[in-house]
Amino acid sequence: MTSPVPSVDLRLVDLLRHDLTAADFTVPGVEAVVGPTAAAALHREQDVPARRAVAAVLRAVADPAAVLTALWVLGEDVTRRQVDAALPGLGADGAVALGLVEASGQGADDAVRAAVDLRPYAAQDAVGEVTWWLASDLSELQTGRRLAADHVLGAGGASLTLAQVTMRDPRGRVLDLGTGCGIQALHAARHAGSVVATDISRRALAFAAFNAALDQPDAVTALDLREGSMLEPVTGERFDLVVSNPPFVITPRTGAAGGGASGLPDYEYRDGGRAGDDLVRDLVVGLGEVLEPGGVAQLLGNWEHRRGEPWTERVGSWLDAAGLDGWVVQREVLDPAEYAETWLRDGGSTSDRDPAVWADAYGAWLDDFASRDVEAVGFGIVTLRRPDPAAAPAGRVTLRRLEEHTGSVRQPLGAHLAAVLAAHDRLQGLDDDALAAQRLVVAPDVTEERYLTPGAADPNVVLLRQGDGLGRAVHASTSLAALTGASDGELTVGQITGAIAALFDVSATDLAAELLPAVRGLVTDGFLLLPQ
Repeated sequence: MTSPVPSVDLRLVDLLRHDLTAADFTVPGVEAVVGPTAAAALHREQDVPARRAVAAVLRAVADPAAVLTALWVLGEDVTRRQVDAALPGLGADGAVALGLVEASGQGADDAVRAAVDLRPYAAQDAVGEVTWWLASDLSELQTGRRLAADHVLGAGGASLTLAQVTMRDPRGRVLDLGTGCGIQALHAARHAGSVVATDISRRALAFAAFNAALDQPDAVTALDLREGSMLEPVTGERFDLVVSNPPFVITPRTGAAGGGASGLPDYEYRDGGRAGDDLVRDLVVGLGEVLEPGGVAQLLGNWEHRRGEPWTERVGSWLDAAGLDGWVVQREVLDPAEYAETWLRDGGSTSDRDPAVWADAYGAWLDDFASRDVEAVGFGIVTLRRPDPAAAPAGRVTLRRLEEHTGSVRQPLGAHLAAVLAAHDRLQGLDDDALAAQRLVVAPDVTEERYLTPGAADPNVVLLRQGDGLGRAVHASTSLAALTGASDGELTVGQITGAIAALFDVSATDLAAELLPAVRGLVTDGFLLLPQ
């Protein structure tokens, strides 16, 4: 059964914000109540340690943060007396009026129950730290029931990833496509003149409006919420930045898992209603229509690895059809069975305790993948840019990069991605002679590692390792390592190359032909920095 959505009464929302702040209902505040072990368990969707910790606190003292954690994070009943004490300005009646709770009566000891999930949110993006509260629908963990088809999801791992990888330089107009509870729109409003947020779900837009009123009261008027599918609500408009965590999950369109009588429903927050990875393909191909010249789109997505077709060719064909600069980083790969299990658990099948339902839906997923010869499914980050004729002659595509990087990264990644694009653009205007004339500086996060066989005078392997960004490691020749180490802004690349050639008694011309392509790569990836 679908629950109501919160209402936006600005007077009551102001009281709520003041009370939540006073109660220290923050990420650190909740962790102080439940302890680090229980907080970590909550991140794994295990609530038993947190329930035990909150109960122990409330037996000892009427702590406001503990009351609100029990109510909104854990979905437990509390009393009207406890809510009135924890939210002295808003009170239980105000929380009922906002649609945040339901009360069984007017007595001090009557039960109050959460109608929505309302919890603190903390993150760091390329602009800086944020501390907000986010309302969304109650989860299966809180209700013990399967999610409704129109469930509005809070800020999960994918949402946080997108927020952290998004470039945050000032932008005029930003589009948040598939806004959900509004988390990407909130981040975008901090560096944009205006934000349009779209979603096919009217309920999602209601949650986004409430969260904007609660977290950004001064900027809420700049948020334009529109109902509709994909790019339809913004036909004919252009944006400087598009962000999207779209419903990219590959769900069978027929059979039990595709919405049959005994199977899982199609969840609006994750299922785009198209076969295979068509939704992500169509989005990539269509985004150029809404980007200003030089405009950037950043999104998350899944793509299929089909037998006999490298994923780079498959996704690369989407970029070719789009006519956009493209950079795709594949972060994870799951086989069909792993993928089915992941999204079956996400949909709540385990709560049914019905092996037949699980097996039927699992089989539908495997059959769907087999019908297209899918061997695996990739997940990753897609960065697109509409070529700017002022920067690239005739709007020519200059960037085509598809790579796999499954290791750890240094978040927030947005500033690093922006720096890579900027370095790429500057290098487009530098031929080899111009690059040789540059006075480069090694980035402060770069270290060198040398591996030697015991007793050997020279290393077998030299690695240049990046501490920031994607944390890349580059195998460097002795001469490239020497050039990198000497790059302190005093000498040009050509001068350093000449000195190394003289030291090794080799041709400076031949050495430059070897080193300059490698130097371009190091500049592009942020190991070496061009002068400002």
